[in-house]
Order: sequence, then C-alpha cells, then structure tokens
Amino acid sequence: MPSTTGGDVGRTPVPLYAWFAVLAAIIAMLAIDLFAHRRAHVIGVREALGWSIVWVLSGITFGLVVWNAWGAEAGQQYFAGYLIEKSLAVDNVFVWAIIFASFAVPREYQHRVLFLGVLGALVFRGVFIAAGAALIENFSWILYVFAAFLIVTGIQMIRTRNEHIHPERSRTLRLFRRFVPMTDAYHGRRFLIRRAGVVVATPLLAVLVLVEVTDVVFAVDSIPAIFAVTTEPFLVFTANAFAILGLRAMYFLLADLIHRFRYLKIGLAAVLVWVGVKMALLDVVKIPTTLSLAVVAAIIAVAIGASLSVTRGQGRQEVEAAPAGAFRMATPEELAEAGPVVRRSRAAAAAQAEAEAPSADRPAADRHRGT
Repeated sequence: MPSTTGGDVGRTPVPLYAWFAVLAAIIAMLAIDLFAHRRAHVIGVREALGWSIVWVLSGITFGLVVWNAWGAEAGQQYFAGYLIEKSLAVDNVFVWAIIFASFAVPREYQHRVLFLGVLGALVFRGVFIAAGAALIENFSWILYVFAAFLIVTGIQMIRTRNEHIHPERSRTLRLFRRFVPMTDAYHGRRFLIRRAGVVVATPLLAVLVLVEVTDVVFAVDSIPAIFAVTTEPFLVFTANAFAILGLRAMYFLLADLIHRFRYLKIGLAAVLVWVGVKMALLDVVKIPTTLSLAVVAAIIAVAIGASLSVTRGQGRQEVEAAPAGAFRMATPEELAEAGPVVRRSRAAAAAQAEAEAPSADRPAADRHRGT
C-alpha cells in the first residue's frame, strides 16, 4: 500500500484479487441477509442483537485479516476508519427512525427499505471514495480543505445538536411529489404499482428516496473523516462497507432508544473536530494512528457512557414525528386492483403476494403503526 496520512502502511500494493474477494464477500453477506428476511416480518430486539453481533464480528474479522496481510499500521488505520464510520452511522439510525415515524411505515416493511438503502449507500460511497482518492492523488492540498470542512461541520453540529430533521418539510419530498405520482396507501412491500393502467409510486418509494438522500448527506462528513486516518482507497472503502452493512440491524436495535443517547451528537462532533485537526496538522506533526484510534474510542465511550448514565431507568419508546401525510394500508379491494408494473406469471405473482404478507402473529392495528 502507498503512504497515507497515518504513515507508511507497507510497500505491498493491494492486489486486484483482494478487491474482487471483498466485493464477493459483501455480495454474499447481502444475499444471506436478503434470504433471511425474504418474508416481511417485524424484527425484534433479540433478532436485531443477533444480527448486530454477526455484522460487528464480520468487520472485526476483516480488520484482523488486513492486520495480518499488511501489518499493524494498516490494521490500525482500518479499525480507526471503521470506528469513525460506525460512530457517525448512529446519526443515520436516528434520522431513519424519524423518517419511518413521519411516514408511518409499518415495521414489517422497514427492513426492505433499509436493505435497498444500504445497497445504494455502498454504490454511492464507492463513487465518492474513488473521487476523493483521485482528488488527493492529484491535488494534495485538498486534504486541508477536508480538514477545514470537518472542523466547521463539527462545530456546527454542536451548535445545532438540539435541532431535529423534519421529513414533511424536505425539499426532496416536495420534488418527489411534484414529479412522481404517488398513492397514499402502502401496497405491501411494493414501491411501484399499476393503477388504471398508470404506474404510480407507493409511499415506500418516497421513504427509500429520502433514506438514500440522507445517506449521501452523511457520506459528505464520514468519508473525509476516514481520509483523515488513511488515504488508501482499499482501507477507506472496506471500513465504510463493513460499518454500514450492519446499519439495518443497528437500526432495529437502537431506534427506540434515541432519547437515551443525549450526548452522542456532541461526541460525534468532537470526533469530526479531532480528525479535522489531525488532518490539518499533517505537515506539522504526524499523530500516530494508535493515538488517533484511542482518542476516537475514548470520545465515543465517554459520550455514550454519560448519555446512558443521565437517562438511567428510561425504557424503550417509539419515536414521534410530524406526519408527512395521511398514509394508510391499502384495502383488500385496492390490493386486488393494483397491478404489477411488470407482467409476471401467476405463480410469480402468488409468491410475491405471500412474501409481502405481514406476519400473521402481529395484531392488525399494530401493523399500521410506524416506529
């Protein structure tokens, strides 16, 4: 690997087969996750905890592989990037919870939205990382621009820590409604339906678009933050990928605990300021990756510990948000009238209907509620 902002990680470049192996592993993990959640059902805390452990162990295992293949410096840079991305991703979780509550998305359909959202995030972040690496390779001074941006963003995050997003006022939502015809009813897990010969979107597609747009916004912060610890594209991409692969499970685990992470945003802001300062001082003093990793871990640990301490005794509670519209579940008559966008065989249509059917053991009234 070439020299990075964290120091020389070794003289051995990342072979092409390593990229293919990582991409194959990511596709395999996504396929396993999709198969495990092929039927629409409410994901409980126990299931979310189990999957969270699986994803975290996957990220740690890959870090150990990097450590063994390219040395301690590369391993530490990967873990520093992974920890930064994982920490900043918690903000994504909170925003998703507000979006789902605002659109009253039934819990059994949320995983499908997040699966496609994470898939899109991997693609967009791959593009951003490639662009960032190209800029750094050709214009080394861009690192100082990243540093200034991270410091300003961190300070701004502290100043606006008590503000919340309002999906119902989103410019993205207004543009979506202006150009895309949309029904007010959820038709199972479908994003598009054909009604009276016209293809229209369901509210689930609007939610997916908002999830993708918010991730792009968050990527603007997180990717420069990882470039502060390493400019090796392989490490930046894999740290991002393994961190966001577990976001769906993290959401179902933490969505009802947002109120307990009172000081986390301050901690995340401090992390951005720290990595921004580290990047700005690149030509003055090279802060060891070990120290950088320890500082990031300490900031997040203190923020989480203080938050849980002051909110001790508070249980799980659903997120409340201003409604983005009067959304509802489609009636049986509407479901029968809604045709598929692409014509399919009867067997395929029956299989799709069975997969989209809500869990039988969940009360009908509860299925209409959002997070």
